[in-house]
Amino acid sequence: MARGSSFYGGGRASHAPPPPIPRSSPEIDATTVISLLAVLALLGGAYGASVKILPSSATLKTRILFVWHFFDALVHIVFEGSFLYNCFFVSYSLPTSFSVATRHHPHIRLLTPPDVYWMGVEDKLYGANYGTGPFSRLWQEYAKADKRWGGVDLTVVSLELLTVFVGAPLALFVCELLRREERKGVLKRWFWMMILATGELYGGFMTFAPEWLTGSPNLDTSNFMYLWVYLTFFNGLWVIFPLWILWEAYRAMSSAMSQAEMVDLVNYLKKDD
Repeated sequence: MARGSSFYGGGRASHAPPPPIPRSSPEIDATTVISLLAVLALLGGAYGASVKILPSSATLKTRILFVWHFFDALVHIVFEGSFLYNCFFVSYSLPTSFSVATRHHPHIRLLTPPDVYWMGVEDKLYGANYGTGPFSRLWQEYAKADKRWGGVDLTVVSLELLTVFVGAPLALFVCELLRREERKGVLKRWFWMMILATGELYGGFMTFAPEWLTGSPNLDTSNFMYLWVYLTFFNGLWVIFPLWILWEAYRAMSSAMSQAEMVDLVNYLKKDD
């Protein structure tokens, strides 16, 4: 993505402005507070939707499942959708002359292998690090803990395309199934919840496994905020809830199968009479 002699070397490179400096300060500032409040706002919106949409007869478990899936869809659409927007539409034009040393420039974070260019474009860098809008700032904030989210990591972007365009609609579909409260649709609801939960767990593993296998070069766990809030808590939600849903789906399907087997047995015994 960046080749030539030097960051400011030759041609128009000497007049090119430096790229925006990614935010790296660990202090809790306005962006940190606004980002956390935005998450709470989405959670509040999901709960409000459950109050408005679900019937009054809905059980506590149904309400929790609805809130989780609605919150899941909002996070995927609003936050991760904005991440994809930054990856495809927020860019910084590189100077014409670069060197391999530029890959280690403090203002630039390249996440693609050598001679591999995002969307085949050699003269631009893409990602939240190079934007100044509110959603760019939000992802610059999270990128302080995981640098991949400030630029374009091919694995992360590939997973987020599935998450935003498949996972989010599926989560909303589950919410609709929960709203209907059809007794005949119990297994249908649990089936789709199980599919989504499995996808969430797989996506989480594929997000962090490459880091673990390479010594976590992009992760910063140097302080409480980065390690326990950004990386552990927020990502842990998409482990705990999917695992719980898989367990509940297993129980519901096992119960339904047992009931079906009992009905078949009764019908078989009636035939013998």
